[in-house]
Amino acid sequence: MVLLLVGNLFFAQNKAVLYNFTAIPQSLSLNPGADVTYKWYAGVPLLSGFSANVGSTGFSVYDLFAADGVDFNTKLRKVIFSTSRNDKVNVNQQLEIFQGGFKVGDWNHTAYISFGMYEETDVLSYVPKDFAILALDGNQNYLGKYFNLSDFNARAEMVSVFHLGYNKKQNEKLIWGVRGKIYSSIFDARSTKNSGYLYTIPSTGNTTIYDQVISADMLLNTSGIAKYDDKGDDSDVAKDIKKRAFLGGNLGLGFDAGLTYYPKKNIQITASILDVGFIRHTKETESYRARGIYKYEGILPDFFTGTGGNNVSQEFEDAFPRDTLKGSYTSWRPVKLNASYQYSFGQTEDESCNCKANDGTTKFNNSVGLQYFAMSTPRLPMMALTAFYRKKIFTGLEAKATYTVDSFSSKNIGLGLSTQIGPVNFYLMADNLLELRDVAKAQSASFQLGLNLIFAEKKEGEY
Repeated sequence: MVLLLVGNLFFAQNKAVLYNFTAIPQSLSLNPGADVTYKWYAGVPLLSGFSANVGSTGFSVYDLFAADGVDFNTKLRKVIFSTSRNDKVNVNQQLEIFQGGFKVGDWNHTAYISFGMYEETDVLSYVPKDFAILALDGNQNYLGKYFNLSDFNARAEMVSVFHLGYNKKQNEKLIWGVRGKIYSSIFDARSTKNSGYLYTIPSTGNTTIYDQVISADMLLNTSGIAKYDDKGDDSDVAKDIKKRAFLGGNLGLGFDAGLTYYPKKNIQITASILDVGFIRHTKETESYRARGIYKYEGILPDFFTGTGGNNVSQEFEDAFPRDTLKGSYTSWRPVKLNASYQYSFGQTEDESCNCKANDGTTKFNNSVGLQYFAMSTPRLPMMALTAFYRKKIFTGLEAKATYTVDSFSSKNIGLGLSTQIGPVNFYLMADNLLELRDVAKAQSASFQLGLNLIFAEKKEGEY
């Protein structure tokens, strides 16, 4: 039931405003092949990048807690029966610890090296609808219904990521990039491959006799968590997090790749794939499994009472004793895809000039286009389509406006600003601005901000 109560919070990983906003160095984190031409840059440690996005596919806080005179239990039942097993609860937050980059080679034949470290917390859970119905009503009034135990599907992790990237301008039309990553898991818990069912039906030919079957194969894998359940454990959690963050946790490898292509000077196509990787969990692992088949035939079947979630958990555990296992397991990172098409216009420099500023569209005041985002999940991928307009207002100030359609909202308007005074770059972005007028009713919102130092070099022909 806790998952349902926080189900209105959905921190998505789609950073539509930041993607390809190349005036901001952090755009490299979404496409290692982005078109950037800084001489070098450095993020201010712990201040260069923080992001969090919030939303909902099923309901909002207002649906449950509105002061409208309706009984809370009535509203809770309405929410549960209006959601589906594909509604999600997901929290994602990122904090850059440090980040930097520098150019190698001359201005016309340049390559770029980037590096950094960030912390990420990610929680994803599908709404366990059939479990919620059992908790509220039990199964006595649902004869013949198959309660799907695979509805329970969740994962949670905190991880630090060290990365090193290479960005290469192959020619005037093509820029490509790759980035290697080392993951260090701080904690991990996942239960994503559950299966089973529960049903109760009157026996054939005799309505006073019932057949009841429960078949289950449930598994929860954890790492870095179990020792804190021991009441006698006096571990320093903050110290443990720091140690694991700096390569002291369970380790893994991954990569990103991306490109930017100019079929014409004012037309740009980009694409990237992020977090193709895994973590191998071998330290401080503990897994819990409940597996078996329970069958009953008789006059009085063991109905679930439906008087609360704790009763359901206890009755299920009585039928399927929990086994505690020790052993290693592998977790896979959620893979993300980005792509965009951009048309630029409003040329501001002499076409004969062969110079650029901080990105490949600096010759133009305006850009419009479309972006596509997708992310793998244990079930259907999450996808979004974004239309955007980017404007160079004047030297040192750029803006980007977005309109995004996804499963959370059809009226998501975002805005981002990037300003540079001397070498100091500050950026601020927010999403789903229309719903921020009443946060309780909002089904999605996000913000990102950061502070960098950017140094551009003089280009050919400049003095």
